[in-house]
Amino acid sequence: MSFEDIKLLLVEKFSPEVIVGEETGGLQPALLIEPARIADVCLELRNNSKTYFDFLSSLTGVDYGTEENRFGVVYHVASIPYKTQLTLKVSNENNRDLNDLPSFPSITSVYRTADWHEREAYDLVGIFFEGHPDLRRILLPDDWEGFPLRKDYKTAEYYKGIRIDF
Repeated sequence: MSFEDIKLLLVEKFSPEVIVGEETGGLQPALLIEPARIADVCLELRNNSKTYFDFLSSLTGVDYGTEENRFGVVYHVASIPYKTQLTLKVSNENNRDLNDLPSFPSITSVYRTADWHEREAYDLVGIFFEGHPDLRRILLPDDWEGFPLRKDYKTAEYYKGIRIDF
């Protein structure tokens, strides 16, 4: 299926509001999905015999910068039998408060491999995934403060009394 065919399939299945935009200027076009519907969209794309996007190859948390105060998630899905790929993106505004993390629905119920991908996005960017079965740090110690891939992250000088040299 072409990019346009996939868009049409999603609009017919859900409604035009499920797609909030598209990016066609890069190497791989992307559909911008209504954040609350990302799990539904992924499930449809996986289960539909016309698309069969059976593989989540990548899930990445994104901090769009301190001026935009926007966070997002980029999903790269692939159909192994049809040899096609698709990029999906979700984003929303957030005040950057570490006590109020940006939040998106988990897709672990659709793709089991999302488990560790979402944990990494949580650990490094501070994105909370609603419904994740075990959302906790995966790379950093449990008591680490902050999220190192955020644009406003300040590198700690010490951790448990040990100087951190970069």
